Amino acid sequence: MTDRKPQTMGQQFGRRSWAEPWKIKMVEPIRLISREAREQAIREAGYNTFLLRSEDVYIDLLTDSGTSAMSDRQWAGMMLGDEAYAGSRNFYHLEEAIQTTYGYRYIVPTHQGRGAEHLISQVAIKPGQYVPGNMYFTTTRLHQELAGGIFVDVIIDEAHDPTSEHPFKGNVDLTKLQALIDEVGAENIAYVSLAGTVNMAGGQPVSMENVRALRKLCNNYGIRIFLDATRMAENAFFIQEREPGYQDWTIAQILREFCSYTDGAWMSAKKDNLVNIGGWLAVNDLDIFEKARNLVVVYEGLHTYGGMAGRDMEAVAIGIHEMVEDAHIAARVNQVRYLGELLIAWGIPVVRPIGGHAVFLDARAFYDHLPQDKFPAQTLAAQLYLDSGVRAMERGIVSAGRDPKTGDHRYPKLELVRLTIPRRVYTQAHMDVTAEAVMAVYEDRHNVTGLKMVYEPEYLRFFQARFEPLP
Repeated sequence: MTDRKPQTMGQQFGRRSWAEPWKIKMVEPIRLISREAREQAIREAGYNTFLLRSEDVYIDLLTDSGTSAMSDRQWAGMMLGDEAYAGSRNFYHLEEAIQTTYGYRYIVPTHQGRGAEHLISQVAIKPGQYVPGNMYFTTTRLHQELAGGIFVDVIIDEAHDPTSEHPFKGNVDLTKLQALIDEVGAENIAYVSLAGTVNMAGGQPVSMENVRALRKLCNNYGIRIFLDATRMAENAFFIQEREPGYQDWTIAQILREFCSYTDGAWMSAKKDNLVNIGGWLAVNDLDIFEKARNLVVVYEGLHTYGGMAGRDMEAVAIGIHEMVEDAHIAARVNQVRYLGELLIAWGIPVVRPIGGHAVFLDARAFYDHLPQDKFPAQTLAAQLYLDSGVRAMERGIVSAGRDPKTGDHRYPKLELVRLTIPRRVYTQAHMDVTAEAVMAVYEDRHNVTGLKMVYEPEYLRFFQARFEPLP
């Protein structure tokens, strides 16, 4: 019988070139507006790329959240949506897909990942408890703080160094975690907040060895581990590629083992699960599940739809199966890597190694003449749009927000601009155009003076803050 297993890129023809494992069935026109129009658009947006109109953007690399292209199977599945208020058949398809792929027992659907973050924070954190994690994520930390938790960063030091080539910069520093346990007591730790393919570190993965050791340490103290599984398929790819013993494992097998070392997960289905809206919370503990299932009725919707339509749950269920196809995830990560390697070859400062979902420009090195309080990453994102209509996003001092106790800016070591690649949306030519745009902005870097903030919302200011250029 002929072997029908898909070959990896380059294997079939013995060369390095590769092509996406899909063909295009429908297109959405995009256009590059004039420089004059872009200047007006960014000015009206307060130099915040989140406030730009989509129709004024040429290549949209703001986020990979909800921006993926769905497959023919997913679109077909949406026609089978059971829109019953209670007990939709699509919920049970979703439940089965999560249980089979991730291995958790109990499932609570939510409208997106933020809803799941809110539920687990409300259920699992008591006011005054500490929540150690491998670097913060903006919405996650805010939900933890609103529940009375105190976030503590326990990621390895290499994660804060954009030039470090450590293969697993998302790893938890077990010595830091042990020190926190010794200082505050295990009973004062709500849970370990573990993220796969750590976003704020530049899309950096966690090794299987690290999560296994973390599980052993937490077992000694009865501490739970909850996983942000948003980009765990990409994390599994890096384990397959970099960690000894996993080269012959499938992405699905690696993902299932990794999740087995955790007690539950929250998920923005808008990323790895390949849909435009949706999320879920999955846990193994019945008591936590019952509390979360009760709260989802208060905040999201009934426990068998949680804010999603039946057709959306069907698309998520199908997307879960598609995301662990080895050819898909290899093409996804290697498209990101293609862009990153172009920029490295041209001497552009980026976070290394290249992450799984985005290339992160090192704005501190880019604009080494701008102090952090002149918002170099925010400035770089605005300049990139002005040059070429490419929309990226800031991941630095603006995203870090203010210390809730002092009211002062938090000053993160990383000041980054994220070029985030949507899944199954853009071609290699779009990556070439983006790289050339970054190069043009880099060559003009010494003529940039920075920004000042003129409007700041109370929470998650990077979404809605407004700026003006400094003279």
